[in-house]
Amino acid sequence: MPTLTEMKIGDELPIREHVASNVSLFLYNAAVWNAHRIHYDETYTLDVEKHPGVIVDGPLQGDWLAQVVTNWLGDDGELIEFEYSNRRMSVIGEVLVAGGSITAIDGREVSIELFIRNADGEVTTPGQALVRF
Repeated sequence: MPTLTEMKIGDELPIREHVASNVSLFLYNAAVWNAHRIHYDETYTLDVEKHPGVIVDGPLQGDWLAQVVTNWLGDDGELIEFEYSNRRMSVIGEVLVAGGSITAIDGREVSIELFIRNADGEVTTPGQALVRF
């Protein structure tokens, strides 16, 4: 990671690729006590709720975005503001890419625009973060 004095608007954070599986969704939902069947029961998800497949949790995608920022920060700074919004459904097996770029630098504070994109390049989950170095 460049130092604060080397950073510039437009610099990209390292991307992370994610492909949710039945096991990863089961473990995540068990940890957060989420029993909604669309995150693990394919028959229910397809036949009852009519989704195209088992749905990747919105909060899990938010966690992926937070990880992009905190992995980039390391021990050099702190995450002071974070928000995201799930805009498109994602299903098991989709390749989702999480990343971001610097949008503003104000003293020791850096604003970051975040995204999760699907294989078609569509942003499914936009977000923002503010970090302090």
